[in-house]
Amino acid sequence: MKGKFISLEGGEGSGKTTAIAYIQQWLESNNIAYLMTREPGGTPLSEQIRELILTPRKEPVNNTTELLLVFAARAQHIAEKIQPALNQGLWVISDRFIDSSYVYQGKARNGDIQVLNQLTQWVVGENKPDATLVLDVPVEIGQQRVIERQHQDRLDKESTAFHQKVRDGFLERADAEPNRVKIIDASLSLEAVQQQIETQLNALKHAWSDSEGGA
Repeated sequence: MKGKFISLEGGEGSGKTTAIAYIQQWLESNNIAYLMTREPGGTPLSEQIRELILTPRKEPVNNTTELLLVFAARAQHIAEKIQPALNQGLWVISDRFIDSSYVYQGKARNGDIQVLNQLTQWVVGENKPDATLVLDVPVEIGQQRVIERQHQDRLDKESTAFHQKVRDGFLERADAEPNRVKIIDASLSLEAVQQQIETQLNALKHAWSDSEGGA
């Protein structure tokens, strides 16, 4: 029985880490075997590529370079971690996946969507998430949370205009694929955010049980 694939998305400071901890708790309480992972990253090689992408540096990072590094890490991630886990029946929870590429390298960096589509077809193929939960907060809230962090990466330090494009991009992804991409209002209380997430998880579990005979 194939597992379910869920990705968590959102701008910087949207609360993905807290949401992922709640999802882990929900999976354990429902006795669902799972794998937690992230992008860029997820395997030793992909984690090395992550460091190349996110480390602040004096040399400007070409947009095409960033895009290709992200997809190189993703190809390794899918082949070595995501596909094997799903085939074993595990639910895979990924902190970011393909929608981040369309938003960061596409919308925010004015990337070529046709190129993104081609790379996605080549590298991702049929391995799109069953559900994508987008943690949405106004940019000013997200940026204030980022300021409070002890560590900020290269993307954290982008301009407010860049982060607004990121937020707009995720909302556009939800408009384009409403059956897969679900907006979670992360500006509400923690309890309210968790209730929204639980609603989506319960719907996935119900569909999984009906279609696959899962528990």
